[in-house]
Amino acid sequence: MTTNQFDTGLPSIRQVQNWIKEKITVEFRLMTGDLITGRVFWQDHNCISVFNANNEQITVWRQAIAYMKPLSN
Repeated sequence: MTTNQFDTGLPSIRQVQNWIKEKITVEFRLMTGDLITGRVFWQDHNCISVFNANNEQITVWRQAIAYMKPLSN
């Protein structure tokens, strides 16, 4: 089994997929203390892509994320 495989069975992956499907606004706090807020566009095993309020696409490395939380249900 490849360690780089994108495991869609993991709860965190399913949660982010739900945010994509539901177009929920999410807050990402990075390890640097920076805050990114926006809609998740896509994810892979390394990164998450977010569209912010200015409709700018930002790609965030998963290792850089301290936490992520939905701002709406």
